[in-house]
Amino acid sequence: MRLLSGKSASLLFLAVLLSGTAWFVYGHLQPTIVYKAPPTPKEDPLTSQGAAIEETESQASSSVASALPPRVVIQVPFASQAPLGDWGMPYQEACEESSLILVHHYLTGEAMSPEIMDAEIRKMADYEVNELGFHADTTAEETGLVAQKFYGHKATVYYDITIDDIKKQIAAGNPVIVPLAGRDIGNPYYSGLGPWYHMLVIVGYDGKNFITNDVGTKRGEGYKYPQQVLYDAIHDWTGSKEDIRNGRKAILVVTR
Repeated sequence: MRLLSGKSASLLFLAVLLSGTAWFVYGHLQPTIVYKAPPTPKEDPLTSQGAAIEETESQASSSVASALPPRVVIQVPFASQAPLGDWGMPYQEACEESSLILVHHYLTGEAMSPEIMDAEIRKMADYEVNELGFHADTTAEETGLVAQKFYGHKATVYYDITIDDIKKQIAAGNPVIVPLAGRDIGNPYYSGLGPWYHMLVIVGYDGKNFITNDVGTKRGEGYKYPQQVLYDAIHDWTGSKEDIRNGRKAILVVTR
C-alpha cells in the first residue's frame, strides 16, 4: 500500500472540503473557514432555543475560546448605506436598514449592487414609517422586528454578550449585526467625527480583528477593527445620542 505524501494528502483534503459550502484556505499553518453560503440550519450556537425576536443574555463558558477556529470569514455582499453617493435622507439614517439588507442578501443569495441597495433602502424606510411608525435610530430589537416583518426572517437579540459570543456566531456561519457608538471605533473614512449611533455587520474575525462590512463608508467592505475596540463600542440605542455609551451590549442575529 502506497501512502500519500504530505503534500498530496493536503491537496486531497482540500479538494474534499471544497465540495461543501464552507471551505478552508491554509496559510500560516492555521485554517481560515470561509462561508460562501449560509450553512444548514441547526441549533442556536448560544442558546439552542428559537423565537421570532428572542431576548436572551449571554451564556458563554470558559471553554468557548479554545473550541473556536482561529479565522473565519463569511462572504456577505456589500454596498454602503449611501450606495449612489447621496447622503441625504433616508440614507443618512439607513445604517440599520443597510446592514439588514446585506444579511438578507447573504441568506438568500440574491444579487447585490448599488442600485439594488438604493431601491431596497427606500422601500424598507417607507415600510418602517408606514407600518411600524419608526425609521431613524432603531434598537437591535426594533431592527429585528423589521427583519421579521419585512423579510420573514427569524431574529434573535442577545444581550450582555462577550467577544467569544460574537465569534461563536460567526464560526457558526451567522453574520452579526451590532449597534454601537460610532465615534468610538475610529474609522478615518467617516465624515467628521462619525455618527453618534451606528450599525454594521461583523462578517468574520482573525487573531486580532473583527472583519466587518461597515455600511457607513464606501470603503467599508471587509474593514477590520481591533476586537476589543469594536466590542467596547457596542451599545444599543438608548433614545439619546449623548447617552449612547450607557446603552446595553447587544447583538442581532438574523437567520432564515
